[in-house]
Amino acid sequence: MNPIAERFLDLNRRRFLGGISSGIGSIALGSLGATEASIRPVPGGFKRFAPKAKRVLCLFQSGGLSHVDLFDDKPMLHEHAGKELPPSIKGTQRLTGMTSGQSAYPVVPPLKTGKRCGKHGTWISDLLPHIQTLADDICIVKSLHTEAINHDPGITYMNTGNQLPGYASMGAWVSYGLGTVNENLPAFIAMVSQGTGKNPGQPIFSRLWGSGFLPSSHQGVGLRPGKNPVLYLQNPPGVEPAQRRAALDDLAKLNTLRAEDLGDPETITRIKAYEMAYRMQTSVPDLADISGESTETLESYGPEVHKPGSYAANCLLARRLLERNVRFVQLFHRGWDQHIAITKQLPNQCRDIDQPTAALLKDLKQRGLLDDTLVVFTTEFGRTVFSQGKLGDAGMGRDHHGRSFTVWLAGGGIQGGIEYGATDDFCYNIVENPVHIRDLHATILHCMGIDHAQFTHRFRGLNVRLTGVEEAHVVKAILAT
Repeated sequence: MNPIAERFLDLNRRRFLGGISSGIGSIALGSLGATEASIRPVPGGFKRFAPKAKRVLCLFQSGGLSHVDLFDDKPMLHEHAGKELPPSIKGTQRLTGMTSGQSAYPVVPPLKTGKRCGKHGTWISDLLPHIQTLADDICIVKSLHTEAINHDPGITYMNTGNQLPGYASMGAWVSYGLGTVNENLPAFIAMVSQGTGKNPGQPIFSRLWGSGFLPSSHQGVGLRPGKNPVLYLQNPPGVEPAQRRAALDDLAKLNTLRAEDLGDPETITRIKAYEMAYRMQTSVPDLADISGESTETLESYGPEVHKPGSYAANCLLARRLLERNVRFVQLFHRGWDQHIAITKQLPNQCRDIDQPTAALLKDLKQRGLLDDTLVVFTTEFGRTVFSQGKLGDAGMGRDHHGRSFTVWLAGGGIQGGIEYGATDDFCYNIVENPVHIRDLHATILHCMGIDHAQFTHRFRGLNVRLTGVEEAHVVKAILAT
């Protein structure tokens, strides 16, 4: 077909108007000069300050980790055990449909004892004996809150800054702004494991590491368990590396011509994806081969480190990715949604993550990687202090609770051995230093040397940010000096 005629066939009303708006915007930008350019960032061009962290490790505990049982014990919980949660504490906030119809809301104290850990004396449950040893390295934030009370909006909010699907994930934003360091691996890699708490856990969708409206070259790459973490990397039988290289070169020339003709950035993204896949043919098998790890290191991660796809195995792979300078690594661990049988499910789930998480942090620290790696241990919301179901019943659990929950951070840019924020005597409402999800995102970007307010992407006529349109603040009190 005649390329000019084909170009007109591809030109629709939306593309035409978009082209006009881009042209007008370019003229306007040129007239504004350096002042406008400094507040309208583009990849590699926005104003960046010296970062404390070069890479991010996000340990996402999917389902809603119980802050009541693990990090936020209060004397009143024991004094009031089995009694009705006072109306002055419970208030009128909405509950999920799973507990809104209950006739009683009795207080349930932590399921297991804990102890004061580290120099600061922060309380951590005995369900997490290995994480107790990290007390001086981590900053525990006890005042996180969210509007979401159900899983999909909650997990989407935490990972993309918006409760609605279609927005870019944290890792995609970081990749978009900072690019990659290791050209042989993607800038953003995600892995999923299933816990032994609630099984199966809440579903994890690939859009949680998607690029949304950002160029698709910034979406995360999901690693699968086993010997083939990425499908279709290897050449088909009978195809030699030289043949594959020649085919990719020819394909790149054709795609480049197409990109020049249509101006579609996704065509360039496709070229980059082919080239990355070619380089990953050698880098991924090397990554997955843990035979060179010492016996001492393997044992530190626990017995499941040899089980592909387990949380322990993914933690070890995360360390191997971080030492290869992958910019953003995210582990999703399912099974924290303890609506029922919490007395059985929660200890099992804690056993999954306790030793591997502690081993990973200590491994990073020993190798000198923790100083410039920001570690974020988070979840989508907390759990209620009152019981779901009949108190004392084997099927009793805890419902979702977004008004207050606990996360912790460590490493690049964060003070270790401190607590921030506080809840009331029933660890139900925040009484000191509230931290919204937007604030957490702003703080993560700050540690990477990015001002969240300036870091935008034009989408649907708006300069969209990870932190959204509402006010967000960097939590400066937890930053290392």
